[in-house]
Amino acid sequence: MINILIVEDEQAIANLIYMNLRYAGYACTTVYDGIEAADLLEKNTYDLILLDIMLPGIDGYELLEYVRPLNIPVIFITAKGTLEDRVKGLNLGADDYIVKPFQVAELVARVEAVLRRSGKVNTVFSYFGVEVNTDSRTVIKDGKEIQFTAKEFDLLVELLRNKNIALSRSRLYEAVWKEPFIGETRTLDSHIQRLRKKLDWEDHIKTVFRIGYRLEI
Repeated sequence: MINILIVEDEQAIANLIYMNLRYAGYACTTVYDGIEAADLLEKNTYDLILLDIMLPGIDGYELLEYVRPLNIPVIFITAKGTLEDRVKGLNLGADDYIVKPFQVAELVARVEAVLRRSGKVNTVFSYFGVEVNTDSRTVIKDGKEIQFTAKEFDLLVELLRNKNIALSRSRLYEAVWKEPFIGETRTLDSHIQRLRKKLDWEDHIKTVFRIGYRLEI
């Protein structure tokens, strides 16, 4: 599972970020000052850091200098929103820069974009009592393993990696079956129905009229 370190001294904002990233399937650790963050970085490995600039102890700029040799992508999340601030943060090596206040959906999208650019892909997804591990290719629901065919599993992972996005039938078919989509939908539709039944996700895998399907998380 992708591990994210949240360094934010405003507890309400830190909690908001933590809850939404956990809901999106990421493992998160929250700290409220730069010194504590530096201590954790000496002991643990993280895939991404969300970093405020104005922190007690060590500010975000100083901490970024410490992080750069560790090759961990960093997104600044700060109230410092002038052009000069943005340019400074990016020039120092931040991978992205988000200004408060922000929309949670944008934050999650930017986190996912930075992780993709960094070559870090989530291998464990956990939603609605179901855990999917793409390394072991296992699906556990309420503590019990559910058997999936190879195509069913690949289709489930494609939906998970594009959660809350309406995916066309052609895109899903070509991503899973690795061949051109010629308009025949019975194969894909029957696989979707089996996913819904096996996972009890009738309310989560939505049919998008005249387009395809969307996994709502």
